[in-house]
Amino acid sequence: MESTPEPEDGRELYALLHLSPDASGEEIRRAYRQYAQIYHPDKYQDPQMKDVATENFQRIRDAYEILSDENKRQIYDIYGMEGLNSGLELGPKLNKPEEIKEQLERLKRRKEEEKFLAHARPTGSIIANFSVPQYLDGYGIMRGMGMSSEVQLPVSKKNTVVVGGNLVVNGTDGTGAASAVLRHQLSSVASVEFMATAGLRSLISVQTFRQISPHSTATSGLALSLRDGSINLSNAWTRQLSDNIVGNIQLALGTDSSISVGWQKKDEKNSAAGDVKLGTNYFGASAHYTRYFSTKSHGRVAGRVGSTALDFEIGGGRRISEFSTVRMIYNIGIQNISILELDTVINKVGMIKWESIVIGGEVEGVSWRFELHRAGQKLVIPVLLSTDFNALLATSVFAIPSTLYFLLQTYFVKPYCLKREKQKELEKMESLSSQLTEARRAAKKAQKLLEPVSNRKKNRQLEDDGLVITKALYGNRKKVKESSESNELNDDVASQVLDVTIPLNFLVSEAGQLKLHEGIKKSGIMGFYDPCPGDPKLLLVEYTFHGQKYKVMVDDYAALLIPQDIHQI
Repeated sequence: MESTPEPEDGRELYALLHLSPDASGEEIRRAYRQYAQIYHPDKYQDPQMKDVATENFQRIRDAYEILSDENKRQIYDIYGMEGLNSGLELGPKLNKPEEIKEQLERLKRRKEEEKFLAHARPTGSIIANFSVPQYLDGYGIMRGMGMSSEVQLPVSKKNTVVVGGNLVVNGTDGTGAASAVLRHQLSSVASVEFMATAGLRSLISVQTFRQISPHSTATSGLALSLRDGSINLSNAWTRQLSDNIVGNIQLALGTDSSISVGWQKKDEKNSAAGDVKLGTNYFGASAHYTRYFSTKSHGRVAGRVGSTALDFEIGGGRRISEFSTVRMIYNIGIQNISILELDTVINKVGMIKWESIVIGGEVEGVSWRFELHRAGQKLVIPVLLSTDFNALLATSVFAIPSTLYFLLQTYFVKPYCLKREKQKELEKMESLSSQLTEARRAAKKAQKLLEPVSNRKKNRQLEDDGLVITKALYGNRKKVKESSESNELNDDVASQVLDVTIPLNFLVSEAGQLKLHEGIKKSGIMGFYDPCPGDPKLLLVEYTFHGQKYKVMVDDYAALLIPQDIHQI
């Protein structure tokens, strides 16, 4: 049995009025009148029945108002309820479906642009650099501080303005810089950036990006220093070497010429990267490896060696909420480049790297670094514990906090997180169960209002020896097949299967036929509901016609026409 492809909207309004998507205006009016006679609230005196009728009558009337309006119906046919609820409106009356679709696409793009332009994306970092040895020597504990901020302001779909700045204080020295970038998307594979920076190294620059093949990209930049007139060129090439490995080469020509070769590898559980850099005044190599223990926690090992640095770090992090992550990193080594010098090097190349400026700093000894990442914001706190490279001290400084951290994780944080996850999962299941229970109750109430007319139609068919639905089940494919041989539904089956004998008898025509239209999800039929969202569903129908027994099963979106001889048992 072949399954019919499932449309996105399920054509629920057509199912509700038991109509074909090609139904005429007269067929829509006739279906509405039929259901309105049954569900009109004035027909019922009992308060509960009146409430049920009011709720279902409103559904019928809403469906009729949409399907009887030519423009609304065409919007619904193209975009479903999402198109009607998104606030899209048509101007002059358009007759052709192509014109309707073109107008809707245009209005949708305009709304997407308005939404796009309404969102500026700010990012920022703050570093507070502490030194315990400096404090013990009688000086302040704060060794330096830096902050940076950047805001991306889309001005159109192809143009973005980026405004940023940073301030850095290191001991008695300080500096700052401000920059503005205009990024223009030339095409789907190319873009260009114009940048101006004022500060320690005032410069103007231009940078182009282009995807030169499905697996390769190239970036070229030109920077002009406004202080000494020096010109710096930068080029970078990136190549996708395999599904999860990327290689890159970077070349800088100018006052500090250099070349670097690097690679990155990332998969679901691991991430690694490394590079080697050679310059006119320095050389170095670095590498890092990150292991993702779960979707919430990871460990990291990194190291650098070269003429300006020799250090090793190990640590880890954990996601504490949807947008927040904390990290603890232990570092031991020597790094002779200061924050101010790092600022100079980066500006000479003409590529502002705010994160590098902020996190960079003089490291001589043993330190811990604490980080908090929240959305696009970062708080970084490096704490220099000792400038002494004593092996016992270095081991103790690493072992004691790490042990405390793992004990805390094992006996407090992890059990608490597991408890929260189980609680959230339980709440989610309870919410879904509550929604399904309410939907089942609403379907049963709708069936109760259909029952009198359904029984009259059934009795009329019995008198004429016509079409009578004796058993009809809708729900989980597997459970429906299991229950097809049984006359009773056990609790396990009943929760995923709905008896729809009453609504199907109601839909039998005076001529003794039942027709369900192709491409329309059956859970939208009045008196139906979806008892197992996301699972494949099946409709089982057993019926009698001219004294003979018949049986048929159809998929959720498949058409059904009975009686037919091929269904005879």
